[in-house]
Amino acid sequence: MRRHVYLLAGMIAAVLYAGPSLANTVYVSNEKDNTVTVVDSKTMEVTQTINVGQRPRGITISHDGKHLYVCASDDDTVEIIDTATHQIIGTLPSGPDPELFVLSPDGKTLYVANEDDNLVTVIDVDKKTVITEIPVGVEPEGMGVSPDGKTMVNTSETTNMAHFIDTSTHEIVANVLVDSRPRFAEFKPDGSQVWVSSEIGGTVSVIDNASRQIVKKITFEIQGLRSEAIQPVGVRISVDGKKAYVALGPANRVAVVDTQTYEVEKYILVGQRVWQLAFTPDGQHLISTNGLSNDITFIDTASDEPVKSVTVGAMPWGVTVAPN
Repeated sequence: MRRHVYLLAGMIAAVLYAGPSLANTVYVSNEKDNTVTVVDSKTMEVTQTINVGQRPRGITISHDGKHLYVCASDDDTVEIIDTATHQIIGTLPSGPDPELFVLSPDGKTLYVANEDDNLVTVIDVDKKTVITEIPVGVEPEGMGVSPDGKTMVNTSETTNMAHFIDTSTHEIVANVLVDSRPRFAEFKPDGSQVWVSSEIGGTVSVIDNASRQIVKKITFEIQGLRSEAIQPVGVRISVDGKKAYVALGPANRVAVVDTQTYEVEKYILVGQRVWQLAFTPDGQHLISTNGLSNDITFIDTASDEPVKSVTVGAMPWGVTVAPN
């Protein structure tokens, strides 16, 4: 009898301490068919499709996981989706042609790039009102916010600049010239640097957040591909700050970069025209959106190998994952 008790206790302990990855809901915006695809991160299967506004691109989720925000670019609005019901429950006054946005660390403010009007719209999420509009360069897109919430960075595709904005004054405090067509801005977890991808320039500029100076330009070379086919877009940095992942557009690969040496360690082959990236909360998987193959790819971050590709909607653009 005692032996059976010990065996049962051991089995329970094994279940409790095995540490399996938790399932999280993945949301993918599909630019061409006006939908958001819902995917279970554990089974890596589609569970639902949500009809949304026209040309959904930027997508993010509230820090408590209750609300999904989607840039309906051709409707000039940000839609709010209740994650419990997957119903659209309201909108935010985003300004014209919202493309990408970033939510402040406290979850109270949404910063939206308005591509057609050369503005960043600052929105009070709770009040659903515009706080202010910040004039920036031509065709703003990339949006990043420092972990302490004090600095927001917007990239302007045509002006080829990263604009550093003080979030307390909403004033531009520095402009950093980068390479052609900057598309994304990502801060390191410690806030020391911001990494800016330049799609046509083919580089990632690593900018020191204190001096606002470029400390390194990272380039990419893939055997058998012309340089113009390697177009950096989405960037994500691991929570420990050791690895950066860069989506390389029509190169169909995600680059893995050592953030200390700035050396490219690996190129991960995914789907066609890889665009944006998102981590699962446990950091065990990175998810890429592959626009021309109409799928997403789950990447194991321990091995930096693709695990599975999942078919979603037409031209997947953005991706976000619900928190634990």
